[in-house]
Amino acid sequence: MKEKIITVIGSLNFDIIFKQQRLAVIGETYSADHMSITGGGKGANQAVQCAKLGVSTYLVGSVGKDVLGDQLLQDLKLYGVNIDHVARVNETTGVGVVNALEDGALMATISKGANYTMTTERIDEIESLLKRSSIVILQLEIPAQVVEYCIHKASGLGCFVILNAAPAAAISAEALAKVNCLVVNEPEAAFYCGKDINDLQSAIQYGPELYKKTGELLIITLGSKGSVLFNGASPIHIPARPVEAIETTGAGDSFIGALACQLLMNQEITAAAEYATKAAAITVTRIGGQPAMPALKEIEMPRIS
Repeated sequence: MKEKIITVIGSLNFDIIFKQQRLAVIGETYSADHMSITGGGKGANQAVQCAKLGVSTYLVGSVGKDVLGDQLLQDLKLYGVNIDHVARVNETTGVGVVNALEDGALMATISKGANYTMTTERIDEIESLLKRSSIVILQLEIPAQVVEYCIHKASGLGCFVILNAAPAAAISAEALAKVNCLVVNEPEAAFYCGKDINDLQSAIQYGPELYKKTGELLIITLGSKGSVLFNGASPIHIPARPVEAIETTGAGDSFIGALACQLLMNQEITAAAEYATKAAAITVTRIGGQPAMPALKEIEMPRIS
């Protein structure tokens, strides 16, 4: 029997975020203006946003038997994420180094670490959880073959499947067709569509081609330009909310978590995307990914005009 549960299957990383004016050039040692350390990984981030919005959220993933894994699990507990299905493995915990530039641009390097110990057998082990879950959220910071296997299994068990296809990696046409909601940014959309998608106009022009490959709903996120929804009718542009961004770490994950929470509550897709846009707008006005993500009361409050 389905319950109001969101299960997120994905990565957990220990993030080191450097706020800096520019990137160093080859051979240069460059000093950042600010450094923060926080829990990260797309899977963990999206789970945290769901939990902060008051939804029963389970995270399935892996961390190492090290102090970094200890810290990540401790933080996730504080945010209210159920970590019963996060395994401790012999590989080191995943690490992400993020360079956040003054103009809001982000570059990141990650170590896969424990995240790539995920197997299809782990997915079979959580079948009872999938049977209870209404929504399953996936990304591509774990092996793609595991993601494909989970798409097929979760779909077969009646879950609404959200795939954040990031970072872009090859996914079979059969798996994409079973994804209820595909969320990609511009370069990811270009990867799957085979077209040059780099702005609102090109997203609207070529989005319908990518929409045909997925099951029900496509969202292309455009950063400061908002997002575009494709659901078989005319494309719907959701503008970004005007805020002064400090850094954009976790903004996309905040969007997806908030979107999933609204869909769980049977909210209409345009309203759900507008709510998710509001969550992401709050996130970019703060430092760090998970700590920056808003709680339910913050989105309900009229804090952004």
